[in-house]
Amino acid sequence: MIVTEEQREQSQAFYREALTMLNECGTRYMLGGAFAMFHYTGIYRDTKDLDIFCKPSEYPKILKHFADKGFETQLTDVRWLAKVFNGEYFIDIIFDTVNNICTVDDSWYEHASRAQFAGVDVLFLPPEELIWCKMYVQNRERYDGADVNHIILRYGKNMDWKRVLFRMDPHWHLLLAQLLLFQFVYPSDYHDIIPKWLFDELMERAHEQYDLPPALEKVCRGPVIDQTQYMVDIKEWDYKVSTIKTT
Repeated sequence: MIVTEEQREQSQAFYREALTMLNECGTRYMLGGAFAMFHYTGIYRDTKDLDIFCKPSEYPKILKHFADKGFETQLTDVRWLAKVFNGEYFIDIIFDTVNNICTVDDSWYEHASRAQFAGVDVLFLPPEELIWCKMYVQNRERYDGADVNHIILRYGKNMDWKRVLFRMDPHWHLLLAQLLLFQFVYPSDYHDIIPKWLFDELMERAHEQYDLPPALEKVCRGPVIDQTQYMVDIKEWDYKVSTIKTT
């Protein structure tokens, strides 16, 4: 899609107004989505929405602030998402993931990056939390594996890999799968980016799986990464849903 200079100016004006109002609100937030991707990778995507991350206790104040200013607001999904609308533009206020695994807490702010966007001082979502959220997006309609690979390629040498492992520890299989995918996509780069200790640790875990006795319960963790395509397993094939929650 070709973006005209007028459209670009309109979007920049919207971003500037929205971020200024968020700062006036007095509630902490972090910028994620396409603009966090741009911050860490340099990949630019023109978009009409802002992805704002905040703690679950903070989104009501943001909604009220914008509603008091005359904006249309929406509590889209009480589990993880609210919205603010301004014509064709909107703000996604995200405080969790749809699987309720990546709940925003104070530690996210501690590791956030500070920079300017649209002329406004903002915090960007930490790269470790950004890929943590994206590793669970593996739907038919949307798959964020390429985004994760690009973040690792462009920012991996600065990544806190111990914190990545901490975040992904309950679902470490997904991290191993992502690292193997990265090796496949970038066979000339992974040596300098992916720490060998991390790969060895995850491969050892995978090897040890075969030393465990078979599970008594039939569990499907598919809904953790895709909430629709694995429903047949739950509804027809008698698998139990995984309910692992990270801390």
